[in-house]
Amino acid sequence: MAYKVLVVDDDPYILMSLEFLMKKSGYEVLIARNGTEALEHIRTEHPHLVLLDIMMPDVDGYEICKTVKTTESLKDIKVIFLSAKTTDDAIQKGLALGADKYVTKPFSTKQLVADVKALLA
Repeated sequence: MAYKVLVVDDDPYILMSLEFLMKKSGYEVLIARNGTEALEHIRTEHPHLVLLDIMMPDVDGYEICKTVKTTESLKDIKVIFLSAKTTDDAIQKGLALGADKYVTKPFSTKQLVADVKALLA
């Protein structure tokens, strides 16, 4: 069974490259271009892991992570923040909300694949 990974980002280039990277690594990939779409996919598809941008036009990544980690039926979903927000405060906030990992942009694709693999092992 292939693990299901949801990629959430409002940047089409990042979405496309992450979708390609995750498929190449053997994962089933869902994509969402904003927070509303992401929450819909999370509730209906129940992915194993979410690669989540923070800054989005509607519902931000922090709110999505909080929803996932405080909802009994969703809290086992792994969350990796992928964000251009690199301050200690932003990182601490992300981890405090329950994210399993916080990766700053730009990031190493090799390291990201290793992180995803480790969280799903």
